[in-house]
Amino acid sequence: MIRRTRKAVDPPVSGAEVQAAEHEAAKQRILDLAEAERTPLDDTTRAVRVGRRGRS
Repeated sequence: MIRRTRKAVDPPVSGAEVQAAEHEAAKQRILDLAEAERTPLDDTTRAVRVGRRGRS
């Protein structure tokens, strides 16, 4: 993780701003995990078609 050092010109960060930044970072991690585990639609469609052929 890359950390940005605070400069003297940066305004003080409030607790609410820190909490919002942490919330956004957590949300992004969850979205990244979901995307990594996602099954492509083509694979899902193919599996459903194969399953339906077996029932006939």
